[in-house]
Amino acid sequence: MWTILKIAAAAGTVYGGMAAWVFCAQNGLVYCPRNELADTPDGNGLAFEDVWLENALGTRIHAWWLPCEGEERVLLFCHGNGGNISHLMESYRIFHDLGLSVLVFDYSGYGQSGGRPSEKATRADALAAWDWLVKIRDVKPRDIIVFGRSLGGGVAARLTADLTRRGEEPGGLILESTFTSLTDMGAKQYPWLPVRWLIQHRYDSLRALSEVRTPALFLHSPDDELVPYAMGRELYETYEGPKLFWGLTGDHNHGFLTSPGYTDGFRRFLAGLPGHCR
Repeated sequence: MWTILKIAAAAGTVYGGMAAWVFCAQNGLVYCPRNELADTPDGNGLAFEDVWLENALGTRIHAWWLPCEGEERVLLFCHGNGGNISHLMESYRIFHDLGLSVLVFDYSGYGQSGGRPSEKATRADALAAWDWLVKIRDVKPRDIIVFGRSLGGGVAARLTADLTRRGEEPGGLILESTFTSLTDMGAKQYPWLPVRWLIQHRYDSLRALSEVRTPALFLHSPDDELVPYAMGRELYETYEGPKLFWGLTGDHNHGFLTSPGYTDGFRRFLAGLPGHCR
């Protein structure tokens, strides 16, 4: 009897320790920033300007403005959880060739941005980037397309919901290889733990999108080994605004490079937006 109780106590200690580890280590699991800039757009044939923003928390945020001359539409790029804005050169080239100017920003604690990453911080960072486009660059909200990849999908969904509440709905929303919520992802990774009680950063895109009716493009690959394809489909199927789903091929980090029809999906989506003139 005592042996059974000892085993049960030991198992409980191990379980509690694992739960405590997930709770304490979650910032490092969610955010994987790099501070050193590995490259710049001009080294890849793209003009750019350094931009400095200040979010509502008083944090100084670094961004790049990549203009596409003669074009009005702007892509506001919310990147994934790893690296920084210097690791996205292939994407910048794709967007430039599609006739889109780009504003890309580093979250708090990433690249040259100050502060530390958190759900509250990334929400403030994205709003600061939007405000720079509208108030400083004088870009009309209808000409801005909010784009989120992976973790950035959660940032983009929340931003679009915030803007809808402010009466500044963007012209379009693109969510690529992203999840329904971070709690759903955590429950998938650690099904034996009470993740929904432990997690601090939720990024509940399903809930955020329930408030949004912006024309939206959803992209996901069945081969995505990190974010389940079913989550991308659920985001699309439950969305109540104008929408398009575009299937990708390849893994989570390279689907946009290995999918032959990647830009076709963008062109079809862009052509369906109001005011399209290309």
